[in-house]
Amino acid sequence: MTQSRSLKLYQIDAFTRELFAGNPAGVVLEAQVLSSLEMQAIAREMNCSETAFVLPAPTSGADLRIRYFTPTVEVPSCGHATIAAHYIRAKKDGLAHRTSFLTETGAGVLDVEVIPDGADLVVCMKQAIPAFGKVLQEAQLERLVAALGLEHDDIRANAPVQIVSTGHSKVIVPLRSAEALGRIRRTEAALVQLSSEIGCNGYFPFAFLEGRDAMTIGRMFAPAIGISEDPVTGNANGPLGAYLVQHRLVTHDGNRFSFRATQGEHVGRRGSMDVSVDIRKGQPSSVRIYGQAVVALEGECSL
Repeated sequence: MTQSRSLKLYQIDAFTRELFAGNPAGVVLEAQVLSSLEMQAIAREMNCSETAFVLPAPTSGADLRIRYFTPTVEVPSCGHATIAAHYIRAKKDGLAHRTSFLTETGAGVLDVEVIPDGADLVVCMKQAIPAFGKVLQEAQLERLVAALGLEHDDIRANAPVQIVSTGHSKVIVPLRSAEALGRIRRTEAALVQLSSEIGCNGYFPFAFLEGRDAMTIGRMFAPAIGISEDPVTGNANGPLGAYLVQHRLVTHDGNRFSFRATQGEHVGRRGSMDVSVDIRKGQPSSVRIYGQAVVALEGECSL
């Protein structure tokens, strides 16, 4: 007779301190008792865009390992689920001082810091080295615009539509206005088909803001991996920071560029994060995202 296993399950709202805002992530601690199939089943049941499974690191080069699953597939890395996992670990451990954790992911070993912030915590995730991929050319660009339900004139003229990665690639889509974000009426089947051709599953249209506490606002769609719309995306806003520096769309001091990004307003889950880009010889060399979090749900599962 197989012995039952009891697991603690958490839902953490990341990139916010308000319940039921930001981006919800499932978190399972001490997940080494689970098989990959069981992790996928739990992620499907949690039905968050990603669920993080925390495991011991297999080598001495890291402090812990995290695997990430959408409801349909494992992915290499996830910003908000990383923030969520480290937040609940630190809260359970009563962490009261700034601590760094080397975290093994499918995108490599990443440095994550937990930073006391008054009576609460902020989590800082150093993402993978920025990588700039394919620029969508005319035919694929027109298909993307149509799949988003937009017009070509909605695309910003002085910036490319380009695949950028800091661990999990996204198509960065610069729009002329925040108003265009609200007009998006996507055709998910067309986005899935385009993803299979360009080798990138996520699309991140964004626009600059004026007169707001954040500098940018965006939306993220990844139907090819089971995410219709992600509320607030670390692995989109991180690459966005690198993209803004790479294409000289912002001013900076030559060493670092920092800004606040917001997302989630269009799905009723507004959240924000601070993004910091280190710059070397005019090029983005590393990216960090800073996020808050709050525990939304806690439960138990017996397998």
